[in-house]
Amino acid sequence: MKQVINSTNSPAAVGPYSQAIKAGNLVFCSGQIGIDHRTNAMVEGGIKEQTQQVFSNMQGVLKAANTTLNNILKMTVYLADMNDFVAMNEVYATYFKEPYPARATVEVARLPKDALIEIECIAYVK
Repeated sequence: MKQVINSTNSPAAVGPYSQAIKAGNLVFCSGQIGIDHRTNAMVEGGIKEQTQQVFSNMQGVLKAANTTLNNILKMTVYLADMNDFVAMNEVYATYFKEPYPARATVEVARLPKDALIEIECIAYVK
């Protein structure tokens, strides 16, 4: 059975999609960008600040699904500029320890609200 996951600690969906869907013990999280859910504005700063906000938003969604960043299996990172890879990775590494989630990182032409980064994930619920 498919269950919609909503969190008030993350930006609301701005289109016909859900923040996350839980199916069995898997949670499929939609992409998060660096919007502060309290102000509905992109956080100030660069890739590091946006990456931190992405993980804050993701933690809110995962908490609503009764799981955590520790239970992420797979992530996809979308960067507006691959030159931000090293700086993004520095922040990313502060949120995870081995064994790390599987991950793909790709550069894209443009992201919603001209974000510098968007990350989506698949996690499990214990």
